[in-house]
Amino acid sequence: MVASSSSSAVEASLTALAVSLRGVTKVYDNGVMALGPFDLAVRKGEFISLLGPSGCGKSTALRIIAGLGAPSSGTVRVARHEGEVQPRRVQPGHGIGFVFQEPTLMPWANARENVRLPLRLAGMPKADARARADEALASVGLADFADSFPRELSGGMKMRVSLARALVTDPDILLMDEPFAALDEITRFRLNNDLLALWRSLRKTVIFVTHSVFESVYLSQRVVVMTARPGRIQADIRIETVEPRGEEFRTSAAYSDYCRSVSAALAPSYSGRSTL
Repeated sequence: MVASSSSSAVEASLTALAVSLRGVTKVYDNGVMALGPFDLAVRKGEFISLLGPSGCGKSTALRIIAGLGAPSSGTVRVARHEGEVQPRRVQPGHGIGFVFQEPTLMPWANARENVRLPLRLAGMPKADARARADEALASVGLADFADSFPRELSGGMKMRVSLARALVTDPDILLMDEPFAALDEITRFRLNNDLLALWRSLRKTVIFVTHSVFESVYLSQRVVVMTARPGRIQADIRIETVEPRGEEFRTSAAYSDYCRSVSAALAPSYSGRSTL
């Protein structure tokens, strides 16, 4: 059977997507509706931020994408390594790296062994896994700290180890759940710059959860603003700037204008109103 032009267009658009959520809801056992209906499409190689008030379902959406939780209804599709978009039936972590709010490092293991953990669990030979872990640590600027233990590392360095652990399996999609929220402003700015440089180099698809308007605008190609619970999309704002971004963007008039626009879109979620 020859596909119609309309169905061919749909197939082409699907293969360009890394993540697609359609009509997704999440209702917890206690009856709380945390999310939805929620619709989100993320193209391969895109960097987007989910921004919204506490409890709006940002982390819930991330966990559903990762396969760490099931939606109550709706469709979740995640691109596989070979580029085919399939309904979520794969095991958690297949093609996905997850960076949580806390580094969650094993205190008895050095940085290399913490990063090597996913490869060890997957049964990779020790020598190969060690080389991959060292490469991942080097990619986040910690080549000289592979033998250091978490107690010997700063908060920013611990988060870099966590990022290296997420990258060591070479995932197509990187999910980041407020990874820099607990860090001081100077460290956060530095890690924002390093993350952008890493994204430009590796071209992973990144979905980044944050409470910060300023961080979302600085990092993202798109800022997806969510309503208060149950989380839905209030606004989807594209950040169009000259690449690569750097400190000059952070102090530019364009950056200030985008921050104002995102703040205006976010305001109804805090005031109890919605423009939907």
